[in-house]
Amino acid sequence: MRPPDEHGFLSWVTRLVREHRGGLIATARQEGLPPEEALDVVQEALIGFLDLPHARSLANAQDDSHKLLLVLVRNQARNRRRRHDLSRAHHSEPEVVDGLADPRESVEDLIAQAERHVMAFGCVERLAEVQRRVVTLRLLQDQPGEEVALMLGMSPGNVAVTLHRAKRKLRECLSG
Repeated sequence: MRPPDEHGFLSWVTRLVREHRGGLIATARQEGLPPEEALDVVQEALIGFLDLPHARSLANAQDDSHKLLLVLVRNQARNRRRRHDLSRAHHSEPEVVDGLADPRESVEDLIAQAERHVMAFGCVERLAEVQRRVVTLRLLQDQPGEEVALMLGMSPGNVAVTLHRAKRKLRECLSG
């Protein structure tokens, strides 16, 4: 036969599990775990909670015990997710690895490309504000001319003319 204190503690744990199980599982799911793993994490957190030396003292503090359970579930879920990510086999695609060091391009070619890139952005910065916005939306963000016209409060024809003039100024800037 159990002492009355033990029986009261176990009934409190049972009530705590029934009341908060759904919320605890939802917390584990929010941490990115699938349903089965979320349930496992909640069970592990409850076991960890019961192993704590001061768990019995929380029997009368419903809010404190719930907060502690939430913390335990979050930590268990994050640990589970981290262990899962570490234990996964990491396979790299051969074409990605092979493309990292392209022997066809020398360091000098890469530097020249970077210089052209910086020069192009410098030329875009020299454009008038409206031209810069049209170039950014049409060429860099690939927005249709009609949408750019609506966004900037211009007619589609005006957007086309502005883009044409901006391209001409960019060509002049890049060639000079």
